[in-house]
Formats: sequence, structure tokens, C-alpha cells
Amino acid sequence: MEQRGQTEDLRARVRRRTREEVAQVAFDLFAERGFEVTTANEVAEAAGISRASFFRLFSSKEEAVFVALEVTGAAIAAALAARPSREDPWTALRAAFIGATDQYLDEPEQALARARLIQQNPSLRARLIDLQNSWGREIREPVAERMGEPADSLAVEAVVRAALAAFDVAATRWGESGGGDLIAEIDGSFEAVAAVFE
Repeated sequence: MEQRGQTEDLRARVRRRTREEVAQVAFDLFAERGFEVTTANEVAEAAGISRASFFRLFSSKEEAVFVALEVTGAAIAAALAARPSREDPWTALRAAFIGATDQYLDEPEQALARARLIQQNPSLRARLIDLQNSWGREIREPVAERMGEPADSLAVEAVVRAALAAFDVAATRWGESGGGDLIAEIDGSFEAVAAVFE
């Protein structure tokens, strides 16, 4: 039984690494040639895999662009759960979103190139919204615990969506400006929302 579990873990690691490698090839091509004009066949050929293998790894070209950000929801949820229990939900959320910016700040040039690509392509913008909605589902539970509300309550949903919107504004402005201080943008965006209710 243990050997079977180890085999499954190995397969999962290999698949994850393969997805990351092919996603990088795809992203490089999209950035160089343009997202719309670059086909899945061209990405597959550049990566040394078949078209069928590409679509076993990704449901679409759009999905390949966002592989690096797939873990963001879990990172925000973990950072939120680690915040002091006495912190109010909005302060804790702001800190948690700031704490989950590694995917942006570890490779800022690539993150900026991704931001430009998203701004230029409506299908990628739509995919980003879907991805952010998945982040929302992951952070709903720790937000609910902090607020003392059911996870499916209107209050929790409103706070989660407001936090996602504040982060999206900050990340978009950071991308549009060509870089700068992402942390300051997030701080400013969350502060602007909080100031309305003071």
C-alpha cells in the first residue's frame, strides 16, 4: 500500500514538473509571438510533446498562462490562517494577500510580461477572473472563521470578493505601470476600501 502511495506521489510530482516546464515554453512563445496567433500545436512542438499531450496537461492555452498562479489561493488561505486571531478580517486579509506575492516578486519580469499579456487578451482576462474565483473558494473558510460567520454567508462572500477586487486593482496597476512597489499598491488598494467605511 505504501509503495502504491509513493508511486502516485512520484507521478503527481512528475506531472506537476512537466506542466510547469511546458507552461514556461508556452508562455515564452506567447510573449514572443502573441497569444492569439500562437497555436497549441506550436507550443506542443516547441515543448517536444504531442498536441494530445498538451491537452492532457492543460484544458486550454489560457490555462497554461496561469500555472504559476494556481497555488496563490492556497498561499493566501495559509497566510490568513497564520495571522493573529485578534486581527480584524480586513487587516488580516491585506497581510495575507501581501504574503502571497512570491509568484509576482520572485520573477517580476515574467510577472509583468504575464500582466501585459492578460491586458491585451480578453480571453486571458476572463481566465484570470475564473482563477481569482477559485482563490475565493479557498480563502472563504478562514475568512468565515475569523468573522464568526458561516462560510456560505453573504457577509463572508462580500468580504472575500472585496479583497479579491482590491488585490486585482493593485496587481493591474502594478502591471500597467511596468513594475514598481507591488506591496505599496496592495496596501493602498486595501486602505482605500477600508477608508470608505471609517
